[in-house]
Amino acid sequence: ISLAKALTLAFIAPLIVTTFSPFFLNEKVGVKRWTAVIFGFIGSLVVIRPGFLEINLASLSALGTGVLYGFYLIITRKLSTSDNPLLTLLLTGVVGAIIISTIVPFVWVKPSLDQWFIMATIGIFACIGHLLLILSLKYADASKLAPLSYFEIVTNIIIGYYFFNDFPDNWTFLGLFIIVLSGIYISRRESIVKKLI
Repeated sequence: ISLAKALTLAFIAPLIVTTFSPFFLNEKVGVKRWTAVIFGFIGSLVVIRPGFLEINLASLSALGTGVLYGFYLIITRKLSTSDNPLLTLLLTGVVGAIIISTIVPFVWVKPSLDQWFIMATIGIFACIGHLLLILSLKYADASKLAPLSYFEIVTNIIIGYYFFNDFPDNWTFLGLFIIVLSGIYISRRESIVKKLI
């Protein structure tokens, strides 16, 4: 499946966060926030059009990524209230490196110089991205931030087109429009609520 569709399937993460944050993080999730998240997910469904998407290992893996990423966000939010953001970032990297090191010997292929450069670049961007994520979860509720993650599809479409010549169709743009509107709605609503308080 295309990059945009794979990552859109992974966007089940905000629903996971919104569903479980009241239990694990004691956050209040109101009807309007639920509505924004659900509309964002409907936008994702418009993009992938499940009736036309073959259920295969790729799509199941993308869904699994979304579920696990949702729990990662919840755990990160929980840790961000007590730990230093840099310590959380370090521990995430160390745990990930240990787990991956058990698998790598069985699938290792010697990378070329260009591939080493790409992997180093991925590492730098991932490190900065995780640090920004940890900082955002330190200062805002995970369920408030969840709908904003739908904006990621914009960069996914650009990257997919630039690197893989995979240009979205009209349905993808309609879904993207719904997703972006849901994110804008929830962020505007939160800023209005803060001004009233």
